[in-house]
Amino acid sequence: MRKGKFLFILHSHLPYVRHPNYDFFMEENWLFEAITETYLPLLDVFNRLEKDNIPFNLTISFTPTLMEMLTTEDLQVKYEKHLRAMITLSELEIEKTKEEDPRKYKMAKFYNSYLERILFLFSDQYSHNILKGFKEFQDKGYIEVVTCNGTHGFLPFMMNHPAAIRAQLITAKNTYYKNFNKNPEGIWLAECGYTPDLDKYLNEFNFNYFFVDSHAFWYGSSPAKYSVYRPIITKNKVFAFSRDPESSEQVWSSDIGYPGDSRYREFYRDIGFDRSLEYIKPFIDPSGMRINTGIKYHKITDKKLPLELKELYDIDEAFIAVSEHAKDFISKKRSQIKRLISMMPDLEPIIVAPFDTELFGHWWFEGPYFIENFFRELQKNDEIESSTPSKIIESLEEVQMLTPGASTWGAKGFNDVWLNKSNDWVYKHLSEMSDIMVKTSKYDDKDPTLIRILNQMAKELLLAQASDWAFIMTTGTTVEYAVKRTKEHINRFFELFYMFDNKIDEKRLKEIEWLDKIFDDLDYKIFRNNC
Repeated sequence: MRKGKFLFILHSHLPYVRHPNYDFFMEENWLFEAITETYLPLLDVFNRLEKDNIPFNLTISFTPTLMEMLTTEDLQVKYEKHLRAMITLSELEIEKTKEEDPRKYKMAKFYNSYLERILFLFSDQYSHNILKGFKEFQDKGYIEVVTCNGTHGFLPFMMNHPAAIRAQLITAKNTYYKNFNKNPEGIWLAECGYTPDLDKYLNEFNFNYFFVDSHAFWYGSSPAKYSVYRPIITKNKVFAFSRDPESSEQVWSSDIGYPGDSRYREFYRDIGFDRSLEYIKPFIDPSGMRINTGIKYHKITDKKLPLELKELYDIDEAFIAVSEHAKDFISKKRSQIKRLISMMPDLEPIIVAPFDTELFGHWWFEGPYFIENFFRELQKNDEIESSTPSKIIESLEEVQMLTPGASTWGAKGFNDVWLNKSNDWVYKHLSEMSDIMVKTSKYDDKDPTLIRILNQMAKELLLAQASDWAFIMTTGTTVEYAVKRTKEHINRFFELFYMFDNKIDEKRLKEIEWLDKIFDDLDYKIFRNNC
């Protein structure tokens, strides 16, 4: 019997939010929350599946900025301090909730056990470097880890600056190699952003495959014969996989997606806002500004219900929901596979389901358990099997050649999110900085201080190119931070350029190097090739 293949793709990314000049910085919590709620729980899922001999294949990307933060010692130290504080808070909550509803007491004990497990994984099992865990599972053949372009720069807007594209891709390969001791087979293009001819750069750096959104296949140079259910190869000999819209909607839709079930944990109700300020102050922003702690006692109940009316959460009830949803998802995939097989004589349909990794655990607390249940249920059927892009490519006997159309997975599917009146001011600076970097990269003398300046200029340009800042300016959350970060990298770049041409301020150079200490081995000459 012919089977269908299912590709679970997770894209892991956070912008560079390291602030070594502060003991506490709110945006660093983005990283800490993702480690606690997503990355380590996923590794724990992999551990349990392996222990129980459950076969699974999954593809996960890590952006170079995220890889750098996960392996930076000062952030690792800060994270452990943060995690230990959360464990202390969970211990206090066990005592406090003894006098409250038994369901809160039950969850307080759950959180304490959960956080102790996270600490064990982080500190003992993976020695503070969780990428080691993902490398181990890749080396064992369970997962495929891919990279992403350097600082998650939006490549379709760099087509007039080939050197900028190459610098993003070189950084992607180098950072991946440093952490996984091999070259990456594939790449997740930031924001799933593709435009025709971008594949020639991917070929130049030996990337074997990349991902696009559905409409890139629908509106390519010719219609994809099997829609999004078979990979294609581009004229520059790179394979492309396209997102299945059905899977995305079933899991991700804010209206009908599984994470919106009434039994799941309510993200926005947190004891960081519910407890008295005097009690919670040691565990929130030192300024007294309330923030999420990760300890939450309420369930979604009804998405239209105000937070204060939400009912209490029960983890066992949520686990029942997870099991039901995993079975339902597989049932839907089986139906989809049967339908596709009837339309695709002699070929296996391939369903590509990419999601932001942080959906599973951070936004949807039960998400990692959904993945675990999915693979446990999947082994019970003989109609679908999980796979990875490399395994699919190895098995291909025929493949259609076409040029994918332009696409992103942002709102409306094209570039609007990253270029509009809220963020268009950024690009004239990025363009000028790219031109300057191409010119200064021709510097070939040996002055070590000037080389340090040029290397740091290259880092500031890469950091300013992060698509996150333009995205945040569009979506309207933490806009002040995004604007500040963009302006800081632009200003530091031009400050360094002034030093290059004029008087060197050694003290200031050291300070900037310390503040934006990313990509230690970066060589400014990566900007030389502008053809």
